[in-house]
Amino acid sequence: MLAAFGALLLLGGGALTAHAYSNAQQELPNYEYGNVMWRDEPVDSFFPATLGGRGGYNGGLHDREAAIWNRVGISPDTECDKGLTSHTLKAAEENGCKAVLRATYVDSTANMVATVAVVVLPEGSSEIGARTNIYEAYQDHLFDDGVVVPYAVPGTLAAKWKHRNGADLAPVGGEHMPYVVAASVGSVDGYVAGDLPGEWGDSNGDNVDRESWSANAADLVTLFRAHMDRLQMGDS
Repeated sequence: MLAAFGALLLLGGGALTAHAYSNAQQELPNYEYGNVMWRDEPVDSFFPATLGGRGGYNGGLHDREAAIWNRVGISPDTECDKGLTSHTLKAAEENGCKAVLRATYVDSTANMVATVAVVVLPEGSSEIGARTNIYEAYQDHLFDDGVVVPYAVPGTLAAKWKHRNGADLAPVGGEHMPYVVAASVGSVDGYVAGDLPGEWGDSNGDNVDRESWSANAADLVTLFRAHMDRLQMGDS
């Protein structure tokens, strides 16, 4: 399904399509560039080498020593069913999913690994229905859907990335931004989060050990959405 998109991701050429254009070549106003940046933006710019840092959202940009997250690989598979799982995938496909772009990051302590996924939806200037539908499907299955398929990157700390301990998903706001961003987070050493017993658990005794992991996933999603806003305005 949608296999053609897989052939468009040219990692060696540093662009998301064979006909990528730089921001300077775009004839569209920046806000309209949001519709096409997923295929026109150079791949190293779309998935930056670093995210977050001591100076805020931009604090670690282009600075691996100051960054919170460092990229270790970009997936060549962009088919929707290769990037999402279960209920999230179903909702994305029902709402016109065109592609799912993924990159894997490791945090500065080398303890956490995460895969960020950008769900590409049909272009539209202000329609948010598709984005909202996917978000609601995610909310309805917070604890029984892995959300993002991990991208294990050979030869890196993420080579065995498999077990997801937490996840988050949020629509990208604004006009001409037909995207949803999601992330799954796990442990580099393969630790699998579980329920905490007795007094260490919450009132229901469920999913407490996953809360901090999901919080880190939420922070990463927020960082990436801010990055996409910068791309839309030509500030990468």
